[in-house]
Amino acid sequence: MVELADAGGGLYRRGFAGDTFNTAWYARRLLPAEWVVSYGSCIGTDAVSDEMSAFMVAEGIDISALRRHEDRTVGLYMISLNAGERSFSYWRGQSAARMLADDPDWLAQILAGRDFIYFSGITLAILPPQARLRLCDALATARAKGAQVAFDTNLRPRLWEDRDTMQAGMQMGARVADVVLPSFDEESWLFGDVTAAETITRYRACGAQIVAVKDGGGALTLSDADGTRTLPAVAVRDVVDTTAAGDSFGAAFLAGLAGGQIPDAAARSAMELAAKVVQSRGALVPEIFQGGNP
Repeated sequence: MVELADAGGGLYRRGFAGDTFNTAWYARRLLPAEWVVSYGSCIGTDAVSDEMSAFMVAEGIDISALRRHEDRTVGLYMISLNAGERSFSYWRGQSAARMLADDPDWLAQILAGRDFIYFSGITLAILPPQARLRLCDALATARAKGAQVAFDTNLRPRLWEDRDTMQAGMQMGARVADVVLPSFDEESWLFGDVTAAETITRYRACGAQIVAVKDGGGALTLSDADGTRTLPAVAVRDVVDTTAAGDSFGAAFLAGLAGGQIPDAAARSAMELAAKVVQSRGALVPEIFQGGNP
């Protein structure tokens, strides 16, 4: 999507971002140069879509899984900040990304042969009901063929038809995922969870092998085949903008797992990266990579 981030004084800085793209952007910087990070979605054929695809290429992201639609464009969102916490205003009516799962053959093609696949609750929310099913079916097929699938629940209630559909959507996504990355405040709101253990129980029952429950700036609760444990929070001196905290966490966590780290080490690296990201404005923070990986 096109991102308008508050630059102060009533001015906004334009960029390109969005939850899954943010994760791809951070993953590209964390993974070895010879690894391919691809972004699968749909965009338009207008000027801003051209600029978006050019930006992806310039950032080292493969766009062979990007599809264009002549009668659509890209989405737009604007970030508002209050004491570092963000809220969003969206314009998605003509977003080509809503057509992601319209062509099952194309979808199967872009997922084939992938080692890791990452999607989010927003990915599901913007799709019509039947398209959600098609996407999850395609992900299940890719998983059966050896792909590791990760799902960040990332709730945006206004994108869903109703609460029941959103609950069903979270569990639908979890049933095709090896790794689930929920946020406790969102799970508490949606399902009434009182403890992270309840969140873990639900998603492990769906079939997830690893569940990492984020809690804002608090401790992380991690569960896998070795049991459940709590990782202490990473101290943050000054929270400026939490926009891509979860997205960067997901990138570092998956990069760590892909690189052979045990889940605890991958989670610690992910928490440390997210702690750096929230101390700058905007979703993508290239300065934290100056001089190499953070």
